[in-house]
Amino acid sequence: MRTSPIFILALFCLSFVASAERPLKEKWKSLFNGKDLAGWKVYGTEKWYVKNGELICESGPDKQYGYLATEEQFKDFEVEAQFLQEADGNSGIFFHSSIEGTKVSGWQVEVAPPNHSTGGIYESYGRGWLIKPDPAKDKALKMGEWNTMKIKVQGNTVTSWLNGQEMVTMTDDAFGSRAGSIALQIHDGGGIKVRWKNIKVRTL
Repeated sequence: MRTSPIFILALFCLSFVASAERPLKEKWKSLFNGKDLAGWKVYGTEKWYVKNGELICESGPDKQYGYLATEEQFKDFEVEAQFLQEADGNSGIFFHSSIEGTKVSGWQVEVAPPNHSTGGIYESYGRGWLIKPDPAKDKALKMGEWNTMKIKVQGNTVTSWLNGQEMVTMTDDAFGSRAGSIALQIHDGGGIKVRWKNIKVRTL
């Protein structure tokens, strides 16, 4: 039985349309090489160092805010990182950020001790807390163990997941207004230590 050329053309067109509707994602690429801080820039006097293949952020004698930001800027992307909180784990992952000294402009997905809104979105030097997770979702956080944070920033919408649990989704026109660095934070106050590994990103 011969297949009609028109039928073949129709199948080709349908295949093309289906593939065009599927968003193509870039492959994941590592942001941290496990050896040094290549590709990152330190802001402030707090401690950022590599030990046993892990990136460590730790409060220094000044007990001030500190940031470690990517030299590369990103707009629409997914970022994923594993973190383990030691002592006070008040930290976070910034997106679309710019930093001068230790003053950061941008948005932070919170990384904090239990009952302090890990996964929520905070706007620094702006509107403050924009959205916090339902308190019941805080049980997804494993204090003193490795956790995985995933953040998707696409257009005006941001979603965060903690260990596979969706924490928040928020749409805001400001999110899509610019690109910026991905940055890790040390909160002020001292006594903070967080270990990071497997930090990776892919553009959307």
